[in-house]
Amino acid sequence: MATILEPMASAATSRAAPPEIERLFQSSLFLLVVMGFATLFSTGKLDLISVGFVSVALLLRAYLLLRDRAFVIPRRVTSWLAVVYFVLFLVDFFFLSGRDFVTPAVHLVLFGMCVKLFNVERDRDYVYLAVLSFLMVLSAAILTVDSAFLASFAVFIVLSVFCFMVMEMRRSAMSAANSAALSLPGLRTRRREVSALQLLSGSLARTTAVMVAAIVAAAVVLFFAMPRIGGGYLSRFAQSDAISTGFSDSVDLGEIGRIQQSSEVVAHIQIDGDSTGAHEIRLRGAVLTLFDGRRWRNPHRESDVLAQGYGRIFQLSSRVSDVEHRQELLVSRGLQPEVLHYRVLMEPLNTNIIFTIPTAQALFGPFREISVDDDQTFHNLDHTRNVTIYEGLSDVSVGRVPEGKGPEVEIPDRYLQLPQTLDARIPELAREVTRNQPYAYGQAVAIQRYLSTQYGYTLQLPSEPPVDPLADFLFRRRRGHCEYFASSMAVLLRTVGIPSRVITGFRGGQFNEVNSNYIVRARDAHSWVEAYIAGAGWMMFDPTPASDAPAATLWTRSQLYADAAREFWREWIVNYDAGHQQSLTMAGVRESRSRIKEFRAWSARLYERMLDSARHVHQAATSDPRRLLRPGVGVLALGLVIALPFFLMQVVRQWRAASTSQSPRTAAAILYLRMTRRLARKGYPRTAAQTPSEFAATIGDEALREAVVRFTAAYEHARFGESASAAANLPALLNQVRQTLARS
Repeated sequence: MATILEPMASAATSRAAPPEIERLFQSSLFLLVVMGFATLFSTGKLDLISVGFVSVALLLRAYLLLRDRAFVIPRRVTSWLAVVYFVLFLVDFFFLSGRDFVTPAVHLVLFGMCVKLFNVERDRDYVYLAVLSFLMVLSAAILTVDSAFLASFAVFIVLSVFCFMVMEMRRSAMSAANSAALSLPGLRTRRREVSALQLLSGSLARTTAVMVAAIVAAAVVLFFAMPRIGGGYLSRFAQSDAISTGFSDSVDLGEIGRIQQSSEVVAHIQIDGDSTGAHEIRLRGAVLTLFDGRRWRNPHRESDVLAQGYGRIFQLSSRVSDVEHRQELLVSRGLQPEVLHYRVLMEPLNTNIIFTIPTAQALFGPFREISVDDDQTFHNLDHTRNVTIYEGLSDVSVGRVPEGKGPEVEIPDRYLQLPQTLDARIPELAREVTRNQPYAYGQAVAIQRYLSTQYGYTLQLPSEPPVDPLADFLFRRRRGHCEYFASSMAVLLRTVGIPSRVITGFRGGQFNEVNSNYIVRARDAHSWVEAYIAGAGWMMFDPTPASDAPAATLWTRSQLYADAAREFWREWIVNYDAGHQQSLTMAGVRESRSRIKEFRAWSARLYERMLDSARHVHQAATSDPRRLLRPGVGVLALGLVIALPFFLMQVVRQWRAASTSQSPRTAAAILYLRMTRRLARKGYPRTAAQTPSEFAATIGDEALREAVVRFTAAYEHARFGESASAAANLPALLNQVRQTLARS
């Protein structure tokens, strides 16, 4: 029978595996290859051409497999294909992929797999196919950090173990001298062959499950126990560029709105002591100060480099100009500063901005160097890796005091810069809105209230970009998203002489009660305004009206559990490092000590109860011995009641065994069972598949075998022929078997 992945047998091939094993092997290997490609495809990083090319090859191979046909690419053709693709690989590396080695390497693996599917001539070619499928899984591990990879990898492990077990069976069958002897023995009909193959498949499946469980258990122990030198996800290839465009030094008006149309998870935030979702999450990212009417940008300025303190702590409070002054004002008015300690788990983004909850006081994490500028924007200066897990300390009470005498600060002119082509109606609108407000704080509040109440929120962008998007928003469309509201307020503030800047980051998030984390998604991307109020410093204003929150459903509830699993995967698998290992070890030690302490306390309590019981019994026996007889008699009676049915059964069995004339069949069965039990104790066990005659023939001792044969003959006459005379001879024959066993 021609196989699917193998050419027709050559003249040199003299042996082949049984058809059932061959088909099982071909199917398992094909499924292994398909699973490897599915794992790579699930990363979402494959281009459309690669997906289409490989899908066509797999579908063609599946069709040939189902139709039991063979198709082989000649070796000469494959050699020329290898030479041609070497040139294509260089073109892909230098021109198409921008000297990114991973993408051309993935293309090379996919091309080799497709060619090898149709060019199997030797047994080692099957091993090459299995190795190529593993390389696809390895490529998927480089291209993604998502927890969906874990499920795909688990299925791949099961299929690979099953496939290599069948491969070894096939190799053993082909190396045997007589292939017919290795076919399923004792099966003389096709129906019995199919039944035996199903039995074989079930046995392989159970063995595979046991082996995979052992592999997983050993891998878990090794993964968490092996020493870690460096941690975190070290690859650059899992970073996302789609979201980072809105958090750079140059942002076009409308980019944040495009980001908000995605529901991709960006970060997980956990606040100490918050188990009910009582906080409104706001992550501060980039700061934009210059506006030309269509684009915000931030000029490159000198930044201070912060060094690590004790325990990798970066102290940031010294960079906050008047934090201590505002905290003093809070205390003087009966308010207490609110300091949050939080933990951030960021998805890999292609940006070096460190997102913090305002106002940041300290950062703790595996950073090497951090830069901070006058706008309180924090950057990770280590360009070799992305730090995705860190902790922060922020004073969220900063900005709640609108007035007071503080230190005088010189404000640069860039916070008052206006576009050269500013629409004349905008300054008039600012003066109209702030007409009744003599102070800067009141003017800022008036502008914020005006925008949030007189304009509507929408993510729909204009079909054609207007010449002046700000004037179009304020005087014609009157609907937009956060960027238009923040930009409008910043410009309106500057027209009345109030310094302002635009902040890009994230606001809000879905609270997950499963793990007490806030889920921040791309749709939570946001822009707001910080205005400088004399005496109070930079204060936050958000003129964007609230948008409709998505309704909670059973599906969204189930997504919370899936998100909690993904977060666990990201933290304890992808970013598992020496710090996690240390905390896990300390937690294990604490838990072990606690359990040992609880066990000792339980043992002490049990020992005290046993001593009390012993004292009570001793006291009772000393004062009144007759009191001990009552429970003793009760226990004895209960034992007799329980043992009586078993005793009666034994009596009945003994009576039936002795009543050979009245019940020859029953007596024969009981006596034969006694004989087989005695033989089993002496090293002659009888299997369930053996008939009495077959069992007697297997006994090696000649004298014992003759005694058992005589007993078996009498047993069969008594059991199946209901011969009373044969049954009457069974006790004597059983005694002969016993005596023979004693002599042997």
